[in-house]
Amino acid sequence: MSPARPRSLSVAALAVAALLAAAAPAVQAAPTAGTAPAVLAAAPDIPLADVKAHLTQLQSIATANGGNRAHGRAGYKASVDYVKAKLDAAGYTTALQQFTSGGATGYNLIADWPGGDPNQVLMAGSHLDSVTSGAGINDNGSGSAAVLETALAVSRARLAPDKHLRFAWWGAEELGLVGSKYYVNNLAAAERSKLAGYLNFDMIGSPNPGYFVYDDDPVIEQTFKDYYAGLSIPTEIETEGDGRSDHAPFKNAGVPVGGLFSGADYTKTSAQAQKWGGTAGQAFDRCYHSSCDTTANINDTALDRNSDAIAHAVWTLSAGTTTPPAGTVFSNTADVAVPDNGAAVTSPVSVTGRTGNAPSALKVAVDIKHTYRGDLVVDLLAPDGTAYRLKNSSGSDSADNVITTYTVNASSETANGTWKLQVRDVAAQDTGYIDSWGLTF
Repeated sequence: MSPARPRSLSVAALAVAALLAAAAPAVQAAPTAGTAPAVLAAAPDIPLADVKAHLTQLQSIATANGGNRAHGRAGYKASVDYVKAKLDAAGYTTALQQFTSGGATGYNLIADWPGGDPNQVLMAGSHLDSVTSGAGINDNGSGSAAVLETALAVSRARLAPDKHLRFAWWGAEELGLVGSKYYVNNLAAAERSKLAGYLNFDMIGSPNPGYFVYDDDPVIEQTFKDYYAGLSIPTEIETEGDGRSDHAPFKNAGVPVGGLFSGADYTKTSAQAQKWGGTAGQAFDRCYHSSCDTTANINDTALDRNSDAIAHAVWTLSAGTTTPPAGTVFSNTADVAVPDNGAAVTSPVSVTGRTGNAPSALKVAVDIKHTYRGDLVVDLLAPDGTAYRLKNSSGSDSADNVITTYTVNASSETANGTWKLQVRDVAAQDTGYIDSWGLTF
């Protein structure tokens, strides 16, 4: 993961509870017309031993090349060559994309699996470079190895998904997302519009791990949340690496993005240690961007779970439509302070992937913390600015908080777009904030 920006002093709240509830593989022939493709069954278990074998190889490459796999160094190109050889042997069409950064040649490795709708491309990727100070085994050998092994699992299964599958390993991420930016910026508009989604995996084996899910595209987010819910493992929204990894250029270009993260140099809280184990008061990865980021710097359980989650997402999201199912929640869990007796504030939610208009019984779940809820006027703002009054102020309602679900007839509104919850405090003395809210389509 690229270096941190100045960090926020707050961590986003959890979702609204009720609604936001190394051996090369044998060469496999790609599915062709006239052959019976494998049934699109559940994703396979990704063998932890195979993922770790790739990490051992990346460590050996770093050790043999000055102790790192950084952009412009021999260790990076050797890493690319290792991954490319595995993919070529498994039946992928691979390509090296060259770019220049800091006077040195960089490489992106792109691998396409034959078949699938060329107008619906699902990508999964990770950055393959390390910092110059170490081998970069968690950051980001972990993501690179898991994506590689998932791609090899696609080959072993002779998967014939509805969407076209593309995998990528990015160069010079540690210098500011250089490789992924180059890829996105050099895609023709027509090709960019074919990207149905991009999944990013950067640091997924942290030694004191958390289980963080990107909250960008709701369909991708829910796919990962559903997987972890099936394991009875709670997740949190990923905030530490937001905008600092290779999903950012895709997101900025309007491509739906998502991914997983196990934490970098932020400190694990007591509450997080209670639900995930590990050590409170200690960084998720004490070796972040350091020489000790070696094969000893990996939590096997986290790496295993996240690798399996990657396969689950690739299998699930490459099959059929990406239109969210009925009952999908689009939410915002970032706190927004409501000024005392002041101007109205808003919290946005971006709705994507829907067709037609919003439902006639749109559910609006709100969680507003306030010491005198009668002070509050609450509205739902549609993408075109139309306001739907959810709650009026009342001088006789002295109870705390507004935690409820409203029903709005929004059938005249286009579903896709940015919806906003607007809250205004119309009286003095009591204060509060928007904790979270969501729309159920």
